[in-house]
Amino acid sequence: MAAVPVWSVDPRTGKQREQVAVEASADAVDRAVRAAHSAVDALADRSVRAAFLRGAADLLDAAKDELIAAADAETALGPARLTGELARTCYQFRSFADIVDEGDFLGIVIDHPNPSATPPVPDLRRYKVPLGVIAVYAASNFPFAFSVPGGDTASALAAGCPVVVKAHPDHPGTSERVAAVLRRAAAEQGIPEGVIGLVHGFDAGVELVSHPLVSGAGFTGSIRGGRALFDAAAARPVPIPFHGELGSLNPVVVTEEAAAERADQIGAELAGSMTLGVGQFCVKPGLVLAPAGAGGDQLVKSLTEAVASTEPGVLLDHRMRDNFIAGATARAELPDVDAPVTPGAGDEHTVSAGFLTVPAERLTSPGEHDLLLEECFGPLTVLVRYASEAEVAAVLARLPGNLTATVQLSAAEAAGQGRAAELLSLLTPLAGRVLVNGWPTGVAVAAAQHHGGPYPATTSTSTSVGGTAIERWLRPVTYQNTPEPLLPQELRDANPLNLPRRVTGAA
Repeated sequence: MAAVPVWSVDPRTGKQREQVAVEASADAVDRAVRAAHSAVDALADRSVRAAFLRGAADLLDAAKDELIAAADAETALGPARLTGELARTCYQFRSFADIVDEGDFLGIVIDHPNPSATPPVPDLRRYKVPLGVIAVYAASNFPFAFSVPGGDTASALAAGCPVVVKAHPDHPGTSERVAAVLRRAAAEQGIPEGVIGLVHGFDAGVELVSHPLVSGAGFTGSIRGGRALFDAAAARPVPIPFHGELGSLNPVVVTEEAAAERADQIGAELAGSMTLGVGQFCVKPGLVLAPAGAGGDQLVKSLTEAVASTEPGVLLDHRMRDNFIAGATARAELPDVDAPVTPGAGDEHTVSAGFLTVPAERLTSPGEHDLLLEECFGPLTVLVRYASEAEVAAVLARLPGNLTATVQLSAAEAAGQGRAAELLSLLTPLAGRVLVNGWPTGVAVAAAQHHGGPYPATTSTSTSVGGTAIERWLRPVTYQNTPEPLLPQELRDANPLNLPRRVTGAA
């Protein structure tokens, strides 16, 4: 069978730019996974891993002009946005290098023997070890931060796990260039370049999650694609953990008091958040509950002015553009749905931002308006006008899991007055990150960050952003009554590696 070419495509024109690779055959996937597997031992030394991560960040920084130009040509995201994204990516590599150096991620716990306990406690020593080769499925909307050099890759390498990335077809040329940079960083530390594998093609993605030497997977993308891979990971003869980020509405609740106090500000800020990056953020606010009264009317007016002045933009590819136009049209045609600013096509390559309004009573029970409770990828949000707190609770009760949930409060409510605490208690079960008087776009890379949520936002309870993302690629092991010379250095009494650990019981 002839090799299928992989083309770089300009989303601004829809034209092919260059052939950058061919789709990987089953044999090619096997070779990539086996090469990654052979690099496991080379990552065992934490000092080498940390140096590799820092070296990767330095080389990405050095190549930024070339990488940003390549990414912009394939995604139309613009140099300013991509410059910030690459800086975030480099910061993430360096942050994980610090985590590797500190060693707290190993979770070392030592229980000395306690024969008087009930039942008696033997000598127990616990720490975490890497899973093995990790499959990473790149996202379309972040060619750096959630792609070849993204958080899944950085955290897996930090854990000591080689990676094979299934490149996203929207930026294959960028993926090839970045992979080459990471391999060069590996070689500089004496690590086999196969520690970073890269494959292209839909079938390659299926082969990858099924390969017996793949021990875990990270995915960012659609609910349909992610669920198919999740099911494949679970159906293997030896199932593997699959950490997928699939889809999110990111609901926002604007209280009546907040709308009365600062409707203009909320409307303008909402417009900025929902249109950021042409609405192609996984944390875009896609459903906003706003009051039906005067404050809500003023919010609609402010939102209308801000969204109407937004220039048309280019989506990541023409398939997404077609899906956005079809989705926006289907939603706008539902009964009782109005479009103060109609979302849809700009010219033949762009889309125009817009928003829809609907009475909350249309969403308090199942029906044809349930389409509004599904994510529409692109610059569109749905404003749900509620007449009572009961309607707010009824709509929230019907929402699936989300990455974020936001509440806009008045100053008095933020100080603890009214029913703000009760509203937060309704939002907390819905999302992995709950915001007050902010907007969900913008995910800080920090130790306390959580970028995940109940299904279908993610398929696990883990985070794909922040320091604790490393935990996805580790498993705990306990040694019982093991003689000191046979223990890993991390667990020996003398603590030769000077690692943080918790020790209980008598010495």
